[in-house]
Amino acid sequence: MKGSHLFLCLLSMSCCLNLMPASGNKIFHFGPCRVSMSVTEIRSGFTAIKANIQARDPIRTLSILSYPHSLHKVKSLDRCCITHHLVNFYVDKVFKHCKTEDSYINRKISSIANSFLSVKRKLGQCHEQNKCLCGQESNEKFKQILENYEGLNVTSAAIKSLGELDILLDWIEKSP
Repeated sequence: MKGSHLFLCLLSMSCCLNLMPASGNKIFHFGPCRVSMSVTEIRSGFTAIKANIQARDPIRTLSILSYPHSLHKVKSLDRCCITHHLVNFYVDKVFKHCKTEDSYINRKISSIANSFLSVKRKLGQCHEQNKCLCGQESNEKFKQILENYEGLNVTSAAIKSLGELDILLDWIEKSP
């Protein structure tokens, strides 16, 4: 009898530990999707290279993510879709074209990209389960972001988008 109580106690503790996010991770709710990620870790990597990346941005009069209301007032149900689009955008377009001659900067970019890959997989699963539906508003907002990006040459657009990563991280952290 005592052995079964000990077993149940250990099993309960194991289940609780498996449900807890990894160290430094926080669970974010994007509409009906829940994603565990460490924004603190991503922000730390970005902060280490932010000044360098932003100094490489030759176009200061245009913003890709801050275009009037690109990420403002996104409906709760659309947050999953726009986040899914943005994470894919950063993985597929931005990080691929952000190479510098500085190996330290490249390692930091790679680390941030790996964090985004993990989030991309999690949001992709949610999207495949049809929990992450895209409404007209989220599609229009993402279309505007893509138009801003594609209006520049690939390298400039990637550097500018990486330099605006704090805008995206702030928005993610404000998720309800």
